[in-house]
Amino acid sequence: MRFFVSGEHYRKALLYTCILLFLGYLVLFAVSAALMYFNHMDLSPASVVDYYLGNEAEFRPPRSYQSLLEVSHFHLFAQGMLAMTLVHLLLMTELPVWLKIGLGATAFFSAVANEAAGWLVRFVHPAFAWLKVGTFLALEGSLLLLVLCIGGSLLRPVARPRPWHRKR
Repeated sequence: MRFFVSGEHYRKALLYTCILLFLGYLVLFAVSAALMYFNHMDLSPASVVDYYLGNEAEFRPPRSYQSLLEVSHFHLFAQGMLAMTLVHLLLMTELPVWLKIGLGATAFFSAVANEAAGWLVRFVHPAFAWLKVGTFLALEGSLLLLVLCIGGSLLRPVARPRPWHRKR
């Protein structure tokens, strides 16, 4: 991370390439996550309810406690690590602090709320399907915005101060 703080990342081709490839990988991850979501349901609350509570007409059983627990166990760790990595990279950009805080908080809270929404639909009330749809969109959007902000900060040229430009 010292490369970001000192500005050396603009001269380090390997680090620059590695981070950009990581960001490209995350775009593919976001696309595959969306494809997986839309394979099971769409953006209508009714499809979310059918997925979590089952649908007798389609011979689909409700999601079990065990299956929700297994998915949540993996997602909470993996999404937390992903959000932490992206927010850590975002902290090293020159973006305004309010934007860094907002994007970071949105990524973390939407990931947790998205996971909780499935449990709430299944075991509390079907009306929480709106929460599932909203948090899915917020999570996908915040991850893509994080990727764009970090990638943009790597790609834009930065004026390097010269010794004769120093303020006295």
